Amino acid sequence: MLSYLLVLTVTVEAQRIQGEQKDDSCVCKLSSSIWAFPAVRFEGVQKHLQTCEENLLQFHKKDSNVRLPKMELTLKNIKTRLTRFEYLNTNGLYNSLHLQQLTEELDEIYYTARDAHKKSPSKETNDLLKELTNARKDVENMYKNNIFNLETMKSRLRNLNNRVQTCKTIPEDFRSTCHQRIMSNISSPVVTKLNSFSKSYISGAWGREAKRDSKERYWEHSLVSGHKHGNTIRMYNSYEDFMASKNYKDEQIASSYSHKNAVQGSGTILYDNTVFYQCYSTAEICSFNITTQASKRVQLVGAGIDNKFPFCYYSCRDWTDIDLEADQDAVWVIYATEENHGNIVVSRLDPLALNITHTWKTQLFKRSVTSTFMMCGVLYATRFVNTYQEEVFYAFDTTTGQEINTLSLPFEKVSAGIANLNYNPVDRRLYMYNDGYLLAYNTFN
Repeated sequence: MLSYLLVLTVTVEAQRIQGEQKDDSCVCKLSSSIWAFPAVRFEGVQKHLQTCEENLLQFHKKDSNVRLPKMELTLKNIKTRLTRFEYLNTNGLYNSLHLQQLTEELDEIYYTARDAHKKSPSKETNDLLKELTNARKDVENMYKNNIFNLETMKSRLRNLNNRVQTCKTIPEDFRSTCHQRIMSNISSPVVTKLNSFSKSYISGAWGREAKRDSKERYWEHSLVSGHKHGNTIRMYNSYEDFMASKNYKDEQIASSYSHKNAVQGSGTILYDNTVFYQCYSTAEICSFNITTQASKRVQLVGAGIDNKFPFCYYSCRDWTDIDLEADQDAVWVIYATEENHGNIVVSRLDPLALNITHTWKTQLFKRSVTSTFMMCGVLYATRFVNTYQEEVFYAFDTTTGQEINTLSLPFEKVSAGIANLNYNPVDRRLYMYNDGYLLAYNTFN
């Protein structure tokens, strides 16, 4: 009787060698680093096992009387050892945060906090540096012991990052105009009208020029081509013209709906004579200056697009992966990433340079939200109550890092679906695009 063996060769260097038949043996050379999870991706190990199993089947076909109980038992034991890692793999915890990436993220946060401390020393920045130093030591111990909880470390990393972002420079006038942090009430609609394009255009955005000290100007933008794309924005120089849908001018952002600078999704905003929006079919933010006709763009690293993380509380509103908001002297972008497990990420943009200056990571799952808006540096999220009522239920304060899950601020609407909701710091109103209807509300702190 032939003797068949499964050989597991322990090597020092990391290698990936598939199982192969040599003489009368099935040989699989597996690096010892496999067991020091997560040194090698779970899927890779599965492939090794699959190759060995295929060779086993070939041996069985050669001689059906040959039994390989030891070999089969060994494979079974290997699978058992790997089973406990399958949850991490399938739920994206390991894929999104392995040790090397964790180290790089911690280093980036540490250096940012160190620079902030050098520029403006305080007890808060000093305490942050101590915590970050301890976190870096913990990661070093992970390398030695291979014992850690990814979800716990992920939460710790997110909180440290948010605190560092808050320590970074934000203009003093931004804080002074927002002394009352959290909104207390929303009025009944003070404006209600259909958009001027067509009732069938159920997705889009509208509002007022959001830069302080700017002239009064209203705009509306409706998505066509499957409620997904657009290339023009309609401008009104007075509230009276807007309400009468007359004396408007259609500004062309791109030459066609499929141009690389065309608009995708309903997350559009107008700030300082510039339209900010998601660029056509990419995880990028575009800006278009109406006067100069100049365009810029910036990458949103890791942002989910093409309905990966849309607003989806009651019924999914397609093409809402990226939401632009304007507030005081900043433009904000709200989105979600796999790295943050589909939870909302808030980034603050410099509207002139169009670069990301701050990024906070929340624990609010984006698909559990109807819509969001920014007010005085606070992210607010809404959820569906019924066809004619919405409710603000959540807030995240970028200045303090505080998350509030106990809000209950109801407000009216005329239809179920919300395509866009944005706050205007000039008149302190909320503007909502509600299944083709344009509504506005007064807000109170």
